[in-house]
Amino acid sequence: MTQIHFFFLLLLSSSFSSFTLAQLTPAAAPKPPAKPAPVTPVPAPAKPLVPSGPSGDSSDISNDDIIKILRKAKNFNFLIRLLKTTQLINQINSQLIATRSASGLTILAPDDNAFSELKAGFLNSLDDNQKIELLQFHVLPVYVSSSNFDSLTNPVRTLAGLNPSRLQLNVTAYGNMVNISTGVVNTTIAGTVYTDRSLAIYHLNKVLLPLDFFKPMALAPAPSLAVAKAPKADKENPSMDGDDDQSGSVKDKSGAVGLNVGFLATTLVSVGAALFAALTTPY
Repeated sequence: MTQIHFFFLLLLSSSFSSFTLAQLTPAAAPKPPAKPAPVTPVPAPAKPLVPSGPSGDSSDISNDDIIKILRKAKNFNFLIRLLKTTQLINQINSQLIATRSASGLTILAPDDNAFSELKAGFLNSLDDNQKIELLQFHVLPVYVSSSNFDSLTNPVRTLAGLNPSRLQLNVTAYGNMVNISTGVVNTTIAGTVYTDRSLAIYHLNKVLLPLDFFKPMALAPAPSLAVAKAPKADKENPSMDGDDDQSGSVKDKSGAVGLNVGFLATTLVSVGAALFAALTTPY
């Protein structure tokens, strides 16, 4: 019986010790949550430089398709229509592809307002070749960045050719302003529509009209007022010429004979008068 009590007390004391130690032992502090690893942002794909405004986003535009670029920029419907109807767009796109690694292209693009300000019926008065020349006059066969217009040499060559008397295009840069003169039109570049390393399209508020379209046509030379020479004698009728020569010689001879007869008659009259005077004079 004593042993049972002892065992019971021993069990109570061990339980009390365990409870006291558990109360006195402080709980371990919770670990802070692990910080997430920093995420490196993925760089956005490079886009060609296109200013904000009507040009919009050009990330889905092919650099070789100028029609898509102009349509995306808006307000170039007249220019798009002319490029299509003259089929010049095919030549420009082909030339752009061929010169991409070389010189590139620069397009001076008049907007719809510029075409609407032309004289009524002007475009309809041009034939197909003149329409093509008008469009070529707006394309430079070299890439020119917005900061390199001052490096051009006047007159500037265009796809229409280099002829200062017919196709005069002069470019003058004053700081950020670029002035363009054709001898008929003066205007400035209003902004950039599109540019990359081989193609640049600049916005114009006026259509560049070549001087050749307004020069008066050269008049046909007036007929000469010099007196026409008498026609030469007909070689097929030599007898007529011979007759004329003979008649002339006869006339000359007859004139000479007449003079000789007159001189002889005068001499005889003078001699006769002298003899008559001598015979009638008394001695």
